[in-house]
Amino acid sequence: MKSRAFVAMAAVLSVAVSAFGLNMGDKAPSTSVKMKSVDGSEVSIADVTGKTGTLVVFSCNHCPFVKAWQSRIASIGNTAKAKGVGVIVINSNDPSDYPEDSYAEMQQRAKDLGFTFPYVVDATSDVARSFGATRTPEAFLFDKDGKLVYHGAIDDSQNAAQVEKHYLQDAVDAVVANKDVAKKETNFVGCGIKFRNKT
Repeated sequence: MKSRAFVAMAAVLSVAVSAFGLNMGDKAPSTSVKMKSVDGSEVSIADVTGKTGTLVVFSCNHCPFVKAWQSRIASIGNTAKAKGVGVIVINSNDPSDYPEDSYAEMQQRAKDLGFTFPYVVDATSDVARSFGATRTPEAFLFDKDGKLVYHGAIDDSQNAAQVEKHYLQDAVDAVVANKDVAKKETNFVGCGIKFRNKT
């Protein structure tokens, strides 16, 4: 009984620790994990690492917050990729909770938005767990040395017409110019990631 209680406590602690997420300057975790992209290929974060930096965005299909920002994510991601930043968007949600987050729906969404970068399935949700990611959308930007230099929101408003602070775009621009990112962390809103059950 004591052993079972210890295992349960260890599980709780491991979840609590992962919830703290990455710190500025940390390297990306789980970079070798292969994930199925909407084009059918298996892609890892290491596969898309860019010469000037790497952008990882946790996203999905169903979330109203994602829908508000998805066009801007596409635009920033496509532009960043053209400037040498590796880009990958990761769906860690369990589609049994929200069918709109299924692989087929991901393929259609990527096509509709014109993604030029991989949109992949985190089949165990463990990549999200390793990042300490909790919401969609949630952005992590790493510099050319692989160090985390920005974490947080896309910008400061769900309404594109009311945006005043372009957090992620400014961070990408700084990375491309090999400059320090002025605003490294921002508060963000989004839907909680619908983690797959651990087996």
